[in-house]
Amino acid sequence: MSALADERLMRLLGGDRFVALRKRLRLRYERAATDGLVVSFRIDRLAQHEHAALAALQGRRQGFASSMTIDVRTIDVALRQAGIADSLHDALQRLDGPIVHLASERCRARNQWEGVANGCGHPALAALLRRPAGLGLLKRLSSQDASMATRVRRRAEAVLACLPANGMTRAQLAAQALGDAHGLDNGEATATLVLAVWRNVLANTLPRAEEPPTDGVEDSSPDISRERTRDIWARAGVLVNELARPAMFLNLPVRGLERCAPPGEPGYISLRRLLRAPPAWDVVDRTVHVCENPNLLAIAADRLGPDCGPLVSTDGMPAAAQDRLLTQLMQAGSRLKYHGDFDWPGLSIANHVMRTYAAHPWRFGACDYLAAVSATDRPPHLLKGREVMASWDETLTLAMRAHRQSVAEEGLADSLMQDLALRQIR
Repeated sequence: MSALADERLMRLLGGDRFVALRKRLRLRYERAATDGLVVSFRIDRLAQHEHAALAALQGRRQGFASSMTIDVRTIDVALRQAGIADSLHDALQRLDGPIVHLASERCRARNQWEGVANGCGHPALAALLRRPAGLGLLKRLSSQDASMATRVRRRAEAVLACLPANGMTRAQLAAQALGDAHGLDNGEATATLVLAVWRNVLANTLPRAEEPPTDGVEDSSPDISRERTRDIWARAGVLVNELARPAMFLNLPVRGLERCAPPGEPGYISLRRLLRAPPAWDVVDRTVHVCENPNLLAIAADRLGPDCGPLVSTDGMPAAAQDRLLTQLMQAGSRLKYHGDFDWPGLSIANHVMRTYAAHPWRFGACDYLAAVSATDRPPHLLKGREVMASWDETLTLAMRAHRQSVAEEGLADSLMQDLALRQIR
């Protein structure tokens, strides 16, 4: 209770005896209309002492009834004339503290958050914050604190102003933009907001550059989540653990004297190299075959060596280095042809590769699957997981559904090697 509440106010409405009544009266002011005015209202389920107190405030007879219409203006006048309080609203605040007018609070909060969003000077971040989901993300990252949200937004703007980078490490970017080398570590609010903006940029400006799909592939693993985060940073030209999981290839030609690997030997190239000093790939109008499994690339190196055509392995779902390599080859004018495992995860990976890098199927249709199933004399491996529709050949999915057998890519090496022989590639 406020120290200003005198004994008369305590006798009228104070103490534990009237606490339930005061809560109900305060609720009327909390839920008042936008203008905050409370003129009259009806209150029921009154105890006898509550009815008596309200009747006395309004100068009414003391006959008990369980309900009553409250004339707030009459009570306000009575309290002022008695010198007890300026109004019923004032009396309730002096007894139990400030009353929060919910409509005004909502309006204040809405204006405050609109200010957070409208104050943004980075176009891509501003576009994200104009969307309810984007502003909701910022609210969650700032624990619903608009002042904190403004700080997070400004930090994100400082980072975004440096993007896209050219092979800068994430720690270096954080130190340069934020003065804190760990300011963009996984889980940091600024990093989360920057990644959301960059993901939105990719969706709007590079429609084929989608994140790996989840259909048919389990994506709940923290390792997969971290890898996809690394992929997004890489698309922004930022290096995160840039030496992990390098891209594997065989006989990729480059212009000039530069050589990435000896002819006929598998080569490895890191995300760091691909971003900082990408080779001048000499692949314009050339076919580059792409396989899912590194084992197939090793088989090609053993069987064909320097006579094998250009070949790249995605090593499963392309990670950051594989994504950069395939993107560079596509931008350099190559024709990408893709083959993978005939199973549901393999189709999911293929959907992503075909869509993201404008690749075409390489012996990866329904007729190829049926030929592989009929040719095998080994016990079949049954398909597992959720069915995936092949975007390039719906009849492939139908055939796999009917036979329910998976076929590993390595099991088709003989036919694939025929295509990889240099004399067959045009």
